[in-house]
Amino acid sequence: MKTTLITTFTAITLALTTNMALAQQHKIIYAGSDMLGTEQTVKTEQTLVIVDDKISAIKSGYVSKNALGLPDAQVIDLKNQFVMPGLIDMHVHVTFERDANVSRHRWTTEYEADNALRSIKYLQRTLNAGFTSVRDLGSNYQVIFPLKRAIERNDINGPRIFAAGNTVSPTGGHADLHGYRKDISDGVGASLGICNGADDCRRATREVIKSGADVIKITATGGVLSNTAAGVNQQLTDAELSAIVDTAHHLGRKVAAHAHGTQGIKAALKAGVNSIEHGSYLDKEAIALFKKTGAYLVPTLLAGATVSEEAISNPNMPIAIADKVREVTPKMQASFKLALKNEVNIAFGTDSGVSRHGLNANEFSLLVSNGMSEAQAIKSATVSAAKLLGQDTQLGDLSVGKQADIISVNASPLKNIAELKNVQFVMKAGQVYKQ
Repeated sequence: MKTTLITTFTAITLALTTNMALAQQHKIIYAGSDMLGTEQTVKTEQTLVIVDDKISAIKSGYVSKNALGLPDAQVIDLKNQFVMPGLIDMHVHVTFERDANVSRHRWTTEYEADNALRSIKYLQRTLNAGFTSVRDLGSNYQVIFPLKRAIERNDINGPRIFAAGNTVSPTGGHADLHGYRKDISDGVGASLGICNGADDCRRATREVIKSGADVIKITATGGVLSNTAAGVNQQLTDAELSAIVDTAHHLGRKVAAHAHGTQGIKAALKAGVNSIEHGSYLDKEAIALFKKTGAYLVPTLLAGATVSEEAISNPNMPIAIADKVREVTPKMQASFKLALKNEVNIAFGTDSGVSRHGLNANEFSLLVSNGMSEAQAIKSATVSAAKLLGQDTQLGDLSVGKQADIISVNASPLKNIAELKNVQFVMKAGQVYKQ
């Protein structure tokens, strides 16, 4: 009886193993040139073998299906293409897109479903542009997390989402509701994430994590696009900042701090945030804190360029916003150059939603025109972004065992960064979305 049971168990195991092997999806990519590994070494005539959602092998030369023992594999011919890892945008807002022609009161007539349905095209544009992963830093939790799950189920197409959900912000802060009568704003109800005092900010952080947050987004300072003449100085107190960061880190979440003003940047860095978003007013002390803590700067130069153009063309831009645009955006480039000169960790982010979704690659040209090499700019959106996400064992480069997030362009972006504005092929987790 014992022998029979063992024999039966072995037969079942072999059958299951065989069925699993048969169920695996194999793809072979022939790459004319590609960037391999975390060092992003460029090699020519390479064969990438994809099993399901991961890169299982990388071979020199163009190896045939039969030689690989995969006679039924799908072959993808990119011999005339430059192949590279999928791009990562570390600062987007995929549930909205700023439009000067749309009333800012639209939210009073719409529901969360309107934003979710509108977001589907934003997500498709972003993926088509070669961005296979994004970090969404501030969207209603009732919209962003259903969208994230829909992508994971393959119900809709889009990049892999790491989301903050609602922003943690003080009452009257950048992420609060501005520009309406108190009875109207009070009637909407307190937003998840709004807090006052250290203990209340601990509570708010826990609530945001409970809602599904992968990362905590805070407003350490005022913001350019909040309709209030409150400037861009520090808004969360030192005690509130410490309480938020401490709570988030204890619960396994990194903290991204929206921060423009110098004192707010330094207070956030001292509290232990993992990244500073925008970082418009840096000084030597702020640079020293970046170096000490290892925090990243996510510069979002595209956002500054976009709102600067709008301030000129849109006569309906509220005065409180237009004044801050004129004051802040000229400082962003100088601060970026200071950070770059001092070798601060930099990760790619666009603040798309302020700019149009799908135009994310325009950030690359701004990075390069302000002093980054093409290789540095690409690294900021691949290897460095994956490290800041805490996903560098899975994402960010073309290595065996990593997720098969792969894109291609017509020619080397190391010679012309503008090539990244014209992505030809997109694969995410082994599935082809654009070819």
